[in-house]
Amino acid sequence: MSDPSKPTANEAIDLADWNQRIIAEFRANAGYVAWSSDEEFAAGRPVPPPVPGLGEAWGIPPILVHHTGAKTGRERISPLFYQLVDDGWAVFGTHGGSPRHPAWYRNLMANPRTTVEVGTETVPVVARLAEGAERERIWAKTVALIPKFAEFEAMSGRQIPVVVLERVHGKADNPLPGK
Repeated sequence: MSDPSKPTANEAIDLADWNQRIIAEFRANAGYVAWSSDEEFAAGRPVPPPVPGLGEAWGIPPILVHHTGAKTGRERISPLFYQLVDDGWAVFGTHGGSPRHPAWYRNLMANPRTTVEVGTETVPVVARLAEGAERERIWAKTVALIPKFAEFEAMSGRQIPVVVLERVHGKADNPLPGK
């Protein structure tokens, strides 16, 4: 019997291909990925159609979050929507309304020192879970912008984790070995 907390082989392959296509477009366009039309999205272009009320063809620029597999130790990259938070970024473990947390969330909680790509910049960060009033403030602002996230939380039967990626300042604090 398969473990429902793990993606099937087809889901893993599809997600990896999806992410690679978004990452390539992100890097080719200095951190931006154009919204898909409904037709492009239905045909497999990996970026969702525009979020109502956000306008602009380029939509919300994603952030590329590097993370190390909690079990495998392999480096992964996940393109995510984000919200600016002080001197960092907040990302949201919606996992499309799944009852399980996304792998990137579990990986960041196990290995919080990492990097993110924002625009053309690569930034060292430390990930931490937002809790209490901080989480509610960040979550409310994001749900006001992207109401679908509230639907995902209701569908999932769990509280969606809000992860704050705090910028690391100074060379001595860089989380990457040899840098």
